Amino acid sequence: MALLGAQLVITLVMVSVIQKIGSHYSFARWLLCSTGLFRYLYPTDDELRTLAGVPKEKGKSKKSHKGSETNGKVETFHVSRSLDIQLDTAKVSPLDVIHLRYYAEYQWLVDFALYSAVVYSLTEVYINFFPLKDELNLSMMWCLLVLGFSFKILVTLTLQYFSCEESIGERSTCIVSGCAYLLLAMMIMIVDEQTLEVGLEKAYTSFNESASIFLNNQGLSSNGPASKLVIKFFMAVWCGIMGSLFTFPGLRIARMHWDSLNYCKENKMLQLLLNISFILPFILVTLWIKPITRDHLTTKMFAGMQQPLMTESGFDSLRFILVACTVILRIALMPLYLQAYLNMAYNRVEEQKKEAGRITNLDLQKKIAAVFYYLCVVTLQYVAPLIMCLYFSLMYKTLGGYTWKGLFFESPGADECGLDALGDTTISTSDETNDDQTVMQSVQHFHLAMENLKSVFTTDVFRGLLGFATWWSCFIWFATSSMGMVYQSYFHKS
Repeated sequence: MALLGAQLVITLVMVSVIQKIGSHYSFARWLLCSTGLFRYLYPTDDELRTLAGVPKEKGKSKKSHKGSETNGKVETFHVSRSLDIQLDTAKVSPLDVIHLRYYAEYQWLVDFALYSAVVYSLTEVYINFFPLKDELNLSMMWCLLVLGFSFKILVTLTLQYFSCEESIGERSTCIVSGCAYLLLAMMIMIVDEQTLEVGLEKAYTSFNESASIFLNNQGLSSNGPASKLVIKFFMAVWCGIMGSLFTFPGLRIARMHWDSLNYCKENKMLQLLLNISFILPFILVTLWIKPITRDHLTTKMFAGMQQPLMTESGFDSLRFILVACTVILRIALMPLYLQAYLNMAYNRVEEQKKEAGRITNLDLQKKIAAVFYYLCVVTLQYVAPLIMCLYFSLMYKTLGGYTWKGLFFESPGADECGLDALGDTTISTSDETNDDQTVMQSVQHFHLAMENLKSVFTTDVFRGLLGFATWWSCFIWFATSSMGMVYQSYFHKS
């Protein structure tokens, strides 16, 4: 119970931090307002009139920055598309972003993910000195909440394409990509475990055996709660949904990556970092392909060596460390990506100068203002997949019984964790019932039943489910952005 008490203290302290200083010090706000981002300001009506030579109509009221108004009606006029417009810039400030759409959701997700990472880190340090026995790991609840918030936000952003009548193309893209990833997931699930070691087969076997024992202890005869085909089908449906949710974030990241490379073409070091950050998810995907990575690093003996490059536990630790490093690198490069997105306003004006015809002042201003207006939407599309991949990996490491130290120190594989210890505990239920049973005895019986239920979810079950979830998240993260890069290269060539 000492560990549970320490975790409660960490949780209470972190909740107090969120309440007291969360509104004053925000990492999410710092990323947008203190990293040098600048936005482009749309020209006022007076500036457009001066450039286009449009005379000012008599009797009109004083112009505002948002347009001319007369008797409550916005005045419109036409200017040439090829008008030589020079956009002014302004640094992004907290007063600018606080009114943006989805800013509250962005700030909550990023800050809560950071607080959860602190809770997880402190809990891991404490568990390193005082190993987990029968207590519940509260940091897993924090991680689960972060995953839930990220999933909810991605669903909300995707549903916007289905609520707008003009988004027929985006809606069709989400449906088609979801069906494509559903089919791809079904194909992947028939791949042998010796090739793709996600651990689903072992997880299903362990779950079926544990569930059968649990049901038999409750007086129910059963060979297993569900067939393998049904479980894999529902997992494939989840994969299709995740693929659909990651589609537009992946396309957006590809566009920002393409623009960032052009924006930093004079800085070779930044270009190298951008390319490394883009290719790292592919490297993560290969870490689960056994013939490519594990066999070469943990089994194959190279010339002049007496043992493999890594131990089994070291290779497992390498996965989690690389996932964390990839996310940290992406967060570090996030201001560069966001600036590439904000530069779209300038690029739109430059492309418009090559077009013929005329455009209204309001349409021109909306075209420029819309880029900054959707900044938080784009930022959520950037960070939500990162957070999901990271926290799936953290839960996979902890509930799977792995260690962070395997890469640096040789340690035996941990096949048991706290949940397995619960599963190995022999729990007997008495058939004798007494009418005068006390409330305390009822509570004890309920507690024993819950312990039996926990024994169903063993380490192998968590390794299979969370291992596959981590691998699939990294896979669709890279696959969607790669599709976007293919589209960008084709679009720019044509």
